[in-house]
Formats: sequence, structure tokens, C-alpha cells
Amino acid sequence: MNKQPIGIFDSGMGGLTVAHAVSKLLPNEQFIYFGDSAHLPYGDKSAATIQAYSIKICDILLEKGCKVILIACNSASAAAYELIKAYVGSRAHVLNVIDPIIDFVTERFDKKRVGLIGTKQTVGSGVYDYQLKAKSPGIQVGALATPLLVPMIEEGFHKNEISEAIIEEYLKHKELSGIQALILGCTHYPLIKHQVEKFYNGNAEVIDSSEIVALALKNLLDSHSLLSENRERENEFLVSDITPSFEAATELFFGTKVPLQKHKLWE
Repeated sequence: MNKQPIGIFDSGMGGLTVAHAVSKLLPNEQFIYFGDSAHLPYGDKSAATIQAYSIKICDILLEKGCKVILIACNSASAAAYELIKAYVGSRAHVLNVIDPIIDFVTERFDKKRVGLIGTKQTVGSGVYDYQLKAKSPGIQVGALATPLLVPMIEEGFHKNEISEAIIEEYLKHKELSGIQALILGCTHYPLIKHQVEKFYNGNAEVIDSSEIVALALKNLLDSHSLLSENRERENEFLVSDITPSFEAATELFFGTKVPLQKHKLWE
């Protein structure tokens, strides 16, 4: 079973930040990435809609024999993780991108004030606030929905003066005042990490989930004796819609043009 691939999915290209971290930390593992680019962003959709998309994607990844399904999307992790675990059952292990961050933050920032930015779905679910305070009651959490960031990043407008102005406007919000750390609560946001760090100028630690999640995946595989000794097949990239921004993002992360396979969720 250790030669089976890892399934990774997201609403679009944001999960590529996680996939890239996985490929660096676990080069012997093959992964199959599904970017649901036809339905992005997930952050402004209902929990029921996100669950329906997620289950359909899981069917595709299970058909391809994935040993782990990594939900590389905070909105889907918040809305569909428990449902996916129940649906997948014993067919594969399931990992989300929220739990590893909760463990990291509660260990390092007990009794501190921590900020969170994410989609409306992620922030509105209250999952970070609830889990952080459940594990570390002394933590204060300031959460802010930042819905313009995902479409801005997906469309490639995240490296100019306009994006800096939008990011600064969000980060100046009173909900984020006095924080010692900021959780980037969306897998798209590592792409703007430099701009966020520039705003805080060392006064708050910016927490990028991708490397933390990759390490959690490695620990999961190791604990179940599922680590692969060598990768026999190339990684696969499936999308529900092929877009220029997604093609550019894969080339940016992986250093070469990656062949994308279009795979509609519903015909």
C-alpha cells in the first residue's frame, strides 16, 4: 500500500502551496492533485455545496487508489472534514489543513493574541477559534474574513500596488490589532506571505500552513508504515477547468510546464 499515491485537493491553485511542500519533504511520494477550478472560490459557498464538491472529488481520488486524502483547502476542511472521514471510512486516511496548525499554534502561542485571516466559510465556521481555545483556553483569537484575496491571487493580481493596498486595508482592521502571530487560514495565502510579512515588519509571526501540513502528512505516513521508498510514477494534476492562471501557477511552483488533465465533477 505504501506505493499508492497521495490525493490532494483544493478549490483551485492555492493547494499547490501544500503540494509543493509535500514534494520537497517527501520526494519519494507520488501525489495526485485535484484543483476544482470550475467552482472556485469555495469560501463564499454554503457548507452543503462544498460538501457535495468534496465528496465527488474524493470519489475520483479513491478510484485512483490514493492511500491518503489531504484536504488542502481551509474552507473544505472546515465544512466537510468530518463528512469526508465518515464517507472514506477505511479506504484511505484523511488529513485536513486545520488540525496541524491548531497543534502548532497552541504549542507556541499559549496565552498570546493570535490573528486569523481566511475565507468567509473558514472564518464563519468558527473552527479555528473553537479548536484553539479548546486546546489552549488562554489564547485570544482575532479572526477576519478576507474574501477579496483568493480571486485576487487566482487572477494573478497579487504582486502589485493594488494587491498591497487591499492586503494593508485588511490587516489594519481592529480584529487583528495587537496580535503576536497571524495564521494564513487559506492555502492561497502563502503566495502573499511576503507582503503580509512586510506589513508586520517582524512584529508578528506569519504562520504559513504548507510546510506544517507537509510535516503532519509525513508523520501520518510514518506512523502507519505507509512511506514510499521510491516514486515510480509522475505526479498527476487534475482540474475541473483548465485556466491560464492555473497553468502559470503549476509552472511557477514546479519549475516546468505541467500537463493538466481536465476532469469534470459532473458531466
